[in-house]
Amino acid sequence: MKILMISANVASDPYPVYPVGMSMVAAVLKEAGHNIKLFDFLAAGQSYQELKGVAESFSPELIGVSIRNIDNVNNVHQETYIECVKNIVDEVRKITSAPVVLGGSGFSVMPEEVLEMVGAEYGIVGEGEQLFCEIAELIKSGKQPAHRILRAPLVLEGRTIPSAMYDRELMEFYHKHGKMISIQTKRGCDRNCVYCSYPILEGRRVRGRDPKAVVDDIQALIKDHDAQYIFFVDSVFNDSQGLYRLVIEEMLRREVKIKWTAFFSPGGDLDAEIIAKMKKTGLHAAEIGADAACDKTLIGIGKSFNWQGVVDCNDLFIEQDITTAHYYMFGGPGETKKTVEKGIANIKALRHTVNFMFLGIRLLPNTGLIKIAERQGVIKPGQKMLEPIYYFSPEISRDWLENELTEGFKDHTNCVFPPDALNDKLRLLQKLGVSGSAYELLANK
Repeated sequence: MKILMISANVASDPYPVYPVGMSMVAAVLKEAGHNIKLFDFLAAGQSYQELKGVAESFSPELIGVSIRNIDNVNNVHQETYIECVKNIVDEVRKITSAPVVLGGSGFSVMPEEVLEMVGAEYGIVGEGEQLFCEIAELIKSGKQPAHRILRAPLVLEGRTIPSAMYDRELMEFYHKHGKMISIQTKRGCDRNCVYCSYPILEGRRVRGRDPKAVVDDIQALIKDHDAQYIFFVDSVFNDSQGLYRLVIEEMLRREVKIKWTAFFSPGGDLDAEIIAKMKKTGLHAAEIGADAACDKTLIGIGKSFNWQGVVDCNDLFIEQDITTAHYYMFGGPGETKKTVEKGIANIKALRHTVNFMFLGIRLLPNTGLIKIAERQGVIKPGQKMLEPIYYFSPEISRDWLENELTEGFKDHTNCVFPPDALNDKLRLLQKLGVSGSAYELLANK
């Protein structure tokens, strides 16, 4: 069966991210004997004409559209993406009547609303490898799925989580724009952050890939695609079960070294020994998800560590010359004028790092923050979420908070507010061929 897989992502800040989720589904479909064509709307210069040309020449019998994000979660400079997805589907339908299946994290967080707006035939919630194959077989035999929205059981683990299908033409684009190639080492998250959709999308049980398969992917990317920088896209790399250590040990065993970065959480079993091992494999930068900036607000968003834990985590990396970046959301549960002042002071005191600040917290369905917002009267029960709605503690106002963050960080070049304030500089560096994490690009150039 001829299947056209389309990545609808158009976000490229702070750097473009290879569509690894779509490519993992594509790999399973190809293994099942289907003829797969990958199309990346971002890599194609967001050209509808090129999209229609590919659809016309390939003549697909089934189309998958991967949605990475609903919007950019930037309350200061908002961008929404679902209208673009609708336009992509509308343009493809001018060429072919092949059924369209939506998927990806952006679809899974709000499937009913997104499917209604985009107008596709079907949608898959959660990991799509098995369900997309089932849909393809049904349509190939002239049948239809029983429901428009299908929900995947979150059961893939070990070798059943596939390697991605890395397309040579797409790889050329990502090499030219940031040079960071994505690899997933695990799925699921067992943490209890009230705002986060990862446990909803991937389940609360952490399910690791086979470490040997992960390192096979890294070696293939180096050998076949001249990969220079890896981005592990796990929700948290240093998972509570220690599965990340197995990947590091396998890289050390095979003497595999490449620059890489990932998201880390303070606390757990992070220590100087494991960071030294990670550095030996090529760890070049750590993106740390503290997400709040003082003890009270860390408790408010459901973190299991305190501010001293954030400081200690940062110091562990800095002491081994690993560059760091931190991300914070101001305005969450428990935020007051005093906690804002305390948070700004805490962030300024962090050593040798870059900090990115967000205004408010984007509300997503089925998260703990939704219940808090309803209880506090911030939103109404059952309120639609497709248009961005941000949570702000009733103790502060949005405008006051924006002014405090602007004034509080205006003289600190390592504190970025709003979080996209330096995107033009990042894009220029990427055009000049510089690769690396947001911290390295901003701090070292």
